[in-house]
Amino acid sequence: MRFFLISDNIDTLLGLRLAGVKGVVLHEREKVLKKIEELEKDETVGIILVTQKIEQMIPDKIRDIKLRRGLPLIFVIPDRHGWKGPKDFITRYVQSAIGVRINEKE
Repeated sequence: MRFFLISDNIDTLLGLRLAGVKGVVLHEREKVLKKIEELEKDETVGIILVTQKIEQMIPDKIRDIKLRRGLPLIFVIPDRHGWKGPKDFITRYVQSAIGVRINEKE
């Protein structure tokens, strides 16, 4: 199984290429949806990484893939500008995914 990145910028793509992750830079919603459909059919792809701007283009599709709980998995990653979501997103994600609340030290 391999990773594949759908990015909105070349910097994120180049950075992940250095780690051996293939990907594309796309800016149009329809092209992003078409690429995801291709990747869903590709049995060699186990994880699709998307930047936050891509996720904002297709939130319903991202949610559908996550709820399906099959392969490929899909993860939203920060882009070159950093994470723009809530700081406790990992804690909230774990809680919603498995129903376990994580106590954080303050």
